[in-house]
Amino acid sequence: MPVSLTPESAPGLIGTELGVSEWFLIDQSRIDAFADATLDHQFIHVDPDKAKLTPFGGTIAHGFLTLSLLPHLVTGLRIGMEGAVMGLNYGFDKIRFLAPVKVDSRVRARATLVGFQEKAPKQFLITQEITIEIENEQRPALVSQWLTMIMTG
Repeated sequence: MPVSLTPESAPGLIGTELGVSEWFLIDQSRIDAFADATLDHQFIHVDPDKAKLTPFGGTIAHGFLTLSLLPHLVTGLRIGMEGAVMGLNYGFDKIRFLAPVKVDSRVRARATLVGFQEKAPKQFLITQEITIEIENEQRPALVSQWLTMIMTG
């Protein structure tokens, strides 16, 4: 369920967890498709036999594949802004890849509002900390600070 913000309410919600997504499976066909799309065919991602000989014991997802799933994973966790006309991906302040996502693992996103700033009249910069958790793992796959510019009417 999206969180609805106003310029008045947003500062008081900083530090609030916005929600947690459903689990999402990262299988070999998804990893292979990402390798084809990005032309990154490093063996650790696409060659199960060679990857078995590594400390991971099998293939792992590309870090950028995990990152690229953020828009999908946070679909139900999006922030709504009263009077919003559109939102633009403004980039990231920080991205850290902390643990590999092994093939056939499930991941999910956990989002927290960590910043809100009026950049110009009717333009608001929202910062969310997005953590991608790996099912049954202690360390997350990644932690990021994702920026969105919201334009209001």
